[in-house]
Amino acid sequence: MPTTRRTMLGLALAGLATPALAQPRGTVRIILGFPAGGSADTTGRLMAERLRGSYAQTIIVENRVGAAGRLAVEAVKAAEPDGNTILLTPASMLVIFPHLYRPATLRYDPFTDLLPVTPAGEFPFAMGVGPMANSAASVADFRAWGRDRAEIPYSSSAAGSMLHFLGVQVAKATSLSMTHIPYRGSAPAIQDLIGGRIATSFHPLVDLAPHAANPGGPVRVAGISSAQRLPRFPDVPTFAEQGFPQLTGSEWFGLFLPARTPASTVEALNRAATEAAAAPEYRDAIARLELRPYPLSTADFAARLRADYEKWAPIIAESGFRPEES
Repeated sequence: MPTTRRTMLGLALAGLATPALAQPRGTVRIILGFPAGGSADTTGRLMAERLRGSYAQTIIVENRVGAAGRLAVEAVKAAEPDGNTILLTPASMLVIFPHLYRPATLRYDPFTDLLPVTPAGEFPFAMGVGPMANSAASVADFRAWGRDRAEIPYSSSAAGSMLHFLGVQVAKATSLSMTHIPYRGSAPAIQDLIGGRIATSFHPLVDLAPHAANPGGPVRVAGISSAQRLPRFPDVPTFAEQGFPQLTGSEWFGLFLPARTPASTVEALNRAATEAAAAPEYRDAIARLELRPYPLSTADFAARLRADYEKWAPIIAESGFRPEES
């Protein structure tokens, strides 16, 4: 049948009604505030691999280390809002630090300077108990051991971190007198836990797991902050099932863009990152870090950001902790 002018017009209108697929960008940077080799860096590089070809042709991961991750946030805040500079950050920089630092020190606002895209993954916290506390096997065991002690030293990998304030929560929930001893990183804190100089130490489970793998070893995981037990650690109880639901929580690694980035660009990155998180290769790789994929819509992620911000405010205020600002 010959093609009529009416048929040709119909085909042309159909073509206009179906927009062409957006082409990937040229070069995009993912900026993160921590050194190469850590879980934040590894997550950023895994996400970069999955976004390459869908969101951008080339993605560079840039480690902007300094000021406990704040420099990376400041760099993305100052970047052009064109979708070519992405922040990957732990939640603490945005939901803990605003309650700790004055505006002169914390030169960004998580709600006005950044646009939430989606989490790249989330992970629970774990309570490790060492020889000082007889390697207590549960929170109840630890409370029984510490009940008559005037001061119980506990540690985390950094002062002013979620892990620091999880210890504050545990002290309140168990009515124990616990004193925080900050360390620079998980390794030295866990070493002192093993050596009996610290009673308990709070870390991501991936950091404690190698030291607690042997049931007869010096470290036991007394509880984890996830809502359910983890498949790879079925014998480790949650805090909630031990009667402490207020200790349930997690930290996420989130993707953000500068404020004033067009909504269409934010949504494009959300779609690409959500597809990346669904890839079996990505899920399997971050599972080795004890992370799980946690994709959210931009609206749901904004709500999670606000909820976490409000959750930690009274805990931090009650602790009375103030960092040395620099």
